[in-house]
Amino acid sequence: MRLRAGFVVIAMVLSFFGARLVQLQAIDPQSYADMAAAEGSVEVVLPAERGEILDRNGIALAGSIEGVMIVADPLWTAPDAKPLAQLLSTSLGIDYFETLEALRADSRFEYVARRVPSTLANDVLDDAEAEGYKGLFTRRDPARDYPARDVAANLIGFLGTPDPEEGARPLAGFELTFDKLLSGKDGSAHYQVSGGNRIPLGVNTIEKAVDGDDLHTTIDLDLQWYVQRVLRQTVEDAGGSSGVAVVMDSRTGEITALADFPTYDATEPLESPKSAYVSRALADVYEPGSVEKVLTMSSLIDAGKVTPRTKLTVPPRLFRQDRPIKDWFPHDTIRLTLAGVLAQSSNIGTVLAADQFSPAALSRYLHKFGLGSTTGIGVRGETAGIIPAGPLLTSQTKDRMAFGQSLSVNAIQMAAAVNTIANGGVRVSPSIIAGAATTDDGVEVGTDTTTTRQVISADAAKQTMKMMEKVVDPEDGVAPSAQVPGYRVAGKTGTAQRVGKECGCYDGTFTVSFAGFAPADDPRFTVYVVVQDPKNGGGGGSVGGPAFSKIMSYALRRYAVPPTGTKPSDLPVEWGRPTADQ
Repeated sequence: MRLRAGFVVIAMVLSFFGARLVQLQAIDPQSYADMAAAEGSVEVVLPAERGEILDRNGIALAGSIEGVMIVADPLWTAPDAKPLAQLLSTSLGIDYFETLEALRADSRFEYVARRVPSTLANDVLDDAEAEGYKGLFTRRDPARDYPARDVAANLIGFLGTPDPEEGARPLAGFELTFDKLLSGKDGSAHYQVSGGNRIPLGVNTIEKAVDGDDLHTTIDLDLQWYVQRVLRQTVEDAGGSSGVAVVMDSRTGEITALADFPTYDATEPLESPKSAYVSRALADVYEPGSVEKVLTMSSLIDAGKVTPRTKLTVPPRLFRQDRPIKDWFPHDTIRLTLAGVLAQSSNIGTVLAADQFSPAALSRYLHKFGLGSTTGIGVRGETAGIIPAGPLLTSQTKDRMAFGQSLSVNAIQMAAAVNTIANGGVRVSPSIIAGAATTDDGVEVGTDTTTTRQVISADAAKQTMKMMEKVVDPEDGVAPSAQVPGYRVAGKTGTAQRVGKECGCYDGTFTVSFAGFAPADDPRFTVYVVVQDPKNGGGGGSVGGPAFSKIMSYALRRYAVPPTGTKPSDLPVEWGRPTADQ
């Protein structure tokens, strides 16, 4: 009887399991599968490691450091959701309400924060554990780091506050422009969990991540650091509102330093205004002033209209159209050669020389120098500047264009234009990306895409260079403070009226600048310094000249460029002056 009773019990149990199996497999299999998946199955991101942004020597300007994502198992976090959300939002700087929603979600896996530095994440989890909160875990998730902080920040950009699920998004600079190249492709893992931990023998599928590619730039980190410090001191000493400085390899067009001021710390970008995120060297346009005279004069020489020794009689004022043209310095009628006009930066002498050109002829040369078109070097927000055309290109406009007013440029355009003279009359397109890289807009940029164009003859460039040497001559020039001891220097000052945003007219403020190259007779670097709205009364020579000298001297020493050992130009700057015997 006992044996029969036992068989009956076993039969009843087997019948129960059989019925249950039929129910699971035949009656409603999908609903039960969904329930199982919802109960303990999760899909998580396997983050790709973002590519580094490197300087020309392979030093990281932006890179990845060990970081983690913080995730939650709401089964455990829901009971303490409010105080835990407060702790997390305060410690990590994330949204309280979004965090609260994640901690209370109807799931077993929720993202709380992405790309958190490991040390910070460990501190937060320790604080949570000390308060008795459970259900928080970490997974590997590399974080972005900017070891140079403010150095080249206006170019590099930064990643924004991490999204709980998608991670940090690029918000500025190369991080945004080359995001597809840098970001790679995240992978994913699908597995079963219990209590926030993976079940070893559970379902487990993995799609591996593909790491991003590195972006190599032409920037020299040490030179960039030095140029930024010189620029900041120059702008602050002059009481200016902003400034830029560019260092370009005269032969290749590679930009070895591009400094903006004000700038910001890429590790703490929210502490600075959004206006500091852009590179003013490309985003801002302004009238270049007398630096442009070297383009006018080299074009005239190239066209066979003048020579450095062309004699010009320069009156105190030149009456043209509706208003007189004046020089920056008062004088009676003076006799200057073309070299003297450049050395003394005479607007009147420049206009008289430019009378040899029609408005269209001058405009064509300026376009060949690269003005009026974007450089396309791969920096977001670049503006093209303006060269008047059509009905706006009058003889009056041409007069003012000849000495750098009534047209607008950005700093990289102007640096590349002056560099054309340094490079024997050949314009080499500027580049800031080494090799080749494709922007997110599909444009290929970099040194592999460099183009060259003969703008003026080598002879015209050489003659212009000799005239530019007189600008820094201690006896004849307006910028002796731009000299670099031991080297021949060719340069040009610039002081231009600025157009106010409110009135759309000249508002009484100025742009001052200095551009030049060295060694003058065998150029290695071209340097351009611009300061906006100085309030100390200084001009291009007194404000930009000393900064140019410091930057050029450092660059020449850093790259071990020897002096040429030759003598500078001895071109006359005046004509008809009586000699001592007379």
